[in-house]
Amino acid sequence: MGRSAIGVKGLGEVVLVGVAPAIANAVFHAAGRRVRDLPITAEALL
Repeated sequence: MGRSAIGVKGLGEVVLVGVAPAIANAVFHAAGRRVRDLPITAEALL
């Protein structure tokens, strides 16, 4: 990780690691069906 001119470190993709599981969990709670493959499509929920 590089530093910017003001000394701040960038996190980049590290922050995005939990996004896909959070969306999959929200789909599970809304639809009642666990989807383990990405991308989550309407066909996967049927």
